[in-house]
Amino acid sequence: MSVESAHESVTEPVSADSFAQQGLAVLHHLTGSARAEIGAAAALLADCVREDGVVQAFGTGHSQALVLELAGRAGGFVPTNRLQMADLVLYGGDHPSGLDDPLLEREPGIAVRLYELADPRPQDLFVVVSNSGVNNVIVEMALHAKERGHRLIALTSLAHTGSVPAVHPSGKKLADLADVVLDNAAPRGDALLELPSGGAVCALSTLTGVMLVQMMVAEATSLLLASGERPPVYVSANVPGGFEGNLELEKRYAGRIRRTAS
Repeated sequence: MSVESAHESVTEPVSADSFAQQGLAVLHHLTGSARAEIGAAAALLADCVREDGVVQAFGTGHSQALVLELAGRAGGFVPTNRLQMADLVLYGGDHPSGLDDPLLEREPGIAVRLYELADPRPQDLFVVVSNSGVNNVIVEMALHAKERGHRLIALTSLAHTGSVPAVHPSGKKLADLADVVLDNAAPRGDALLELPSGGAVCALSTLTGVMLVQMMVAEATSLLLASGERPPVYVSANVPGGFEGNLELEKRYAGRIRRTAS
């Protein structure tokens, strides 16, 4: 069964059961079909950790949910950064009102500024998340990272990106630039359940994206353990000793991840 057939439109009514059944069908297919790409992405992630690199994760809109899934959470790797548009204010000195501009993500040079504010090292790995893969700031970030020699993992919807034109002046899309592409199997427009009067409801990309991110982390951890290395993993700060243990792990990356002091 193809990924596309896993979420073809059906005649049954829109309901919680409909979303659960169709969503689980996509997840079931995805966990088998994406093994090779997961393995390739995990190898890049493990290499980044081994080489004292930091994972620089970037996304806009709802893709930030998957950036949060990767960067700075319990059960995830310590050397991870969340890059976001708000960095222009938090670290770049811009006025907060600038973030209200609905066209900000289309302005040239924004991704370059975000990159420079993060000040990544050559061994850092970039993970860029975008369902459509055509947003200007997304493509610019991917281009800039690759031009500076970083490895790049893209998390995107191949069904969506393949059905819309490129909008960046380069003519490129996120998937064109990545060393590894993780396809979230979301349909064009993301929403899974078609409505009788047209349109659709219930987005899928976060559900499948979380699965891809955590499979990648699990496989990278397996690679590190197999080579006798201890993965630098966060413990929940809400268990005894977790906060203190995390602070100790973060010392290795002080000034390089934004949860630590300079």
